[in-house]
Formats: sequence, structure tokens, C-alpha cells
Amino acid sequence: MENFESSAVREYLLNLQQDLCYQLSAEDGKKFEVDHWERAEGGGGCTRTLNNGSVIERGGVNFSHVFGKALPPSATLQRPELAGCCFEATGLSLVIHPRNPYVPTVHANLRFFVAEKPGMKPIWWFGGGFDLTPYYPFEEDCIHWHQTAKKACLPFGLDVYPKYKEWCDRYFFIKHRNECRGIGGLFFDDLNEWLFEDCFAFVRSVGDHFIEAYRPILNKRKGLSFGERERAFQSYRRGRYVEFNLVYDRGTLFGLQSGGRTESILMSLPPQANWAYDWQPELGTVEANLAEFLKPKDWICELTNKNNKDRIT
Repeated sequence: MENFESSAVREYLLNLQQDLCYQLSAEDGKKFEVDHWERAEGGGGCTRTLNNGSVIERGGVNFSHVFGKALPPSATLQRPELAGCCFEATGLSLVIHPRNPYVPTVHANLRFFVAEKPGMKPIWWFGGGFDLTPYYPFEEDCIHWHQTAKKACLPFGLDVYPKYKEWCDRYFFIKHRNECRGIGGLFFDDLNEWLFEDCFAFVRSVGDHFIEAYRPILNKRKGLSFGERERAFQSYRRGRYVEFNLVYDRGTLFGLQSGGRTESILMSLPPQANWAYDWQPELGTVEANLAEFLKPKDWICELTNKNNKDRIT
């Protein structure tokens, strides 16, 4: 196995954290607060949060570089041969919950693992991606989001975007609701099939394209007017976001099972959410049509069809 450089991953993710916070602060006008922390078992991290901003109601960009004596069950479920391995985990996770319901919630994550135990060579892999959760979606925003995701993947093969887009659609599906959480994006895990340098280059491409995918949407929609109806529906849909994170999300489960820092792990949750017993939106409304809109589709093909229709008309 070729050499790998944990220090290079760590440096990249720290620089990315700083850049993301700078660009998001520029949209909001308020700076992220910085909280450095240490882990008793080894390592630590830096959590940057923005609360009650004019644009971002709650946002967090968390960096962590931690060590552990044994991988938790969430990390070995798909790879039982790694049970009992000590580990090193380096990662960056981001969640932004905007105030305006017309601006989507967004999530991104990049992570690098090294697992080893006596008599076994170290095993490394990458994981991550980014996904978008709109409440009042705009088709052009969804197309832009997926165009940028595809752009991040293209240098690494024509099959990469379709593969990780489809994986994202499957991963962010709320099984007990039979609903999609959002419009997806990219999701990958256990990535070590290429050389380390190529895998790391792909991860950097995903990280570098995230703000290009999200900031134009944030900038375009943050000034739209909204009322109590939109805020109430946003709060209702945020409840779905909470359900997914606490029931299915691998990162949340890994953090809690490995004795991670709870405040940093749960920074992904929205400041307000609502559950109403068996509530159903009025038929024919934008709210009622959201679940259908979120069903997986080929957003790049949607753009092609739209352009062809424009030419015809």
C-alpha cells in the first residue's frame, strides 16, 4: 500500500474550514464564534458556530482530528473485519440552517479514517459529500447545485457523478417516512480504490466546489420576503431533518458511539423544529407538492430538456 499523509488532509480541512466561515460570514454580516476543544482519548478539534445571524439562524463548521482505541459499531457495520481496530479520524462537517425558508438548509462532510491493529497493515479511506434540503425549492437552484457537483467529479471519470449522486439519493432517504430529505448531491464512503493522491485530490475537489454550489443560492434567495406560513412549514420540515440525523446519519452515530463531543456532534440540529400529529398540507399547495418534487431525478437532464423546450418555443 502506498504512503498516505494524514497531516496533509488535516491541513487542507483546517484551511477549508477557515475559508467556508469567511465566505458564509460575508453573506450574513456576522462572524463565526470559535471553540477549540480536546478529546480525553486523544486529539481534539475546532468548532465554529454562527447563531441568530441576519441570514444564518444557526450554522456550524466543525473540524476534528481524533484518536480512539476501537472503531464503534457504526463504522464496522459494513466492514466487520475492522472490528477492534484502533483509529485516527480527521474530518470537517458543515450544516447551515438559514433563517429565510426560501434558502435551503445545506450539509457537507469530508472525512479521512485510518484503522489498524497488531498484525495488520493500516487501512485508510475517505468519505463525504454534500447535499441540499430545500423547503420552497427553485428548479434553477437545484440544477445549479447538481451541475456544480458534476463539475467537481468530472476530472475523475464520467461515472463518478452518477455513482455518487445515486448513492446520495439512497442515503438521504427517510425510510420511516418514505420521503427524501432533500434533492441530494454527492455521497461517498470507503473510498480507497484509487491511489491516495487521487482519492485526496477528489476530496479536495468536492470540498472546493461546495461554496461554488451553495453561495449563489444563498445570495439569491436570502432577501426574498416570507411570512408565518413559510416559517411554520420550514419548522415542520426541519423536524424531518432532525429525525434523519438522530436515526440514520452515520456521522452522528459514529460521534455518539465513539464518545465524541456532544455539543459539536449535535450542532447539526436546527434551532427550532416542529412536529404536528398527522399534519397534512392543503392539496395543490407548494407545501403539498414538496415530497413529489424531492423524489430523485436527473437534474442535468432537466436542464437539457428545459433548454430544448426554450428553443422550440
